[in-house]
Amino acid sequence: MIEPRDETAGSETDGEGLAAALLASAGELVDSMAATRREEGDALGPVLAAQLDDIKALVARATEIAANWPEKMRAKIKAQMAMLLESGELDEGRLEQELALLTTKADIAEELDRLTSHIAATREMLDSGKEPVGRRLDFICQEFNREANTLCSKANDKELTQIGLDLKVLVDKMREQVQNIE
Repeated sequence: MIEPRDETAGSETDGEGLAAALLASAGELVDSMAATRREEGDALGPVLAAQLDDIKALVARATEIAANWPEKMRAKIKAQMAMLLESGELDEGRLEQELALLTTKADIAEELDRLTSHIAATREMLDSGKEPVGRRLDFICQEFNREANTLCSKANDKELTQIGLDLKVLVDKMREQVQNIE
C-alpha cells in the first residue's frame, strides 16, 4: 500500500531552499522596481524641464508687459483725469497721489522676481540628481501657484491676467507630474 506524503514533514533543507528562493525572487523584484522607478524619473525629467521652459516664457512675457504697464496706466488715468478736471470737481494733486498708490499696489515686479527665482531653484533640483526631490518640488509648485494667484489679483491688464491663468494651468500640470516623483 502506498501511503500519502505527509505535507508537514520535510527536511530543513527543503525549507531553507524555499526561503533562499523566495529571498532571491524578492531581491530581483526590488531591483526591478527600482529600475522602473529610475526609468520613470528619467522620463519625467524632460517633461518637467519643458513645463519649466513654458513657465519661463510666460514670466518673460509678463515682465515685458509689466515694464510698460506704469506708463500705459498713467496715460489712461491722465486721459480720465483730464475729463474729470474739465468739470472742475477734482483736485489734480489728489489724483496724482491716487495714481501713485494704484501703481504701487499693481506692481508685480516682486512676484516676477520670485517666479524667476523659483524657476532657477527648480532647474537646480532637476539637474542636481540628488534624491529625493519630490516633496521639495511639490512645495515649489505651491510657491509657483501662490505667485500666479498674486499676479492675477494684482493685474489690471487683460493680458497679464491671462498669463497668470496660464501659469496656474502649467503649474497644475507640473504638480501632477511631481506627484509621481519621490
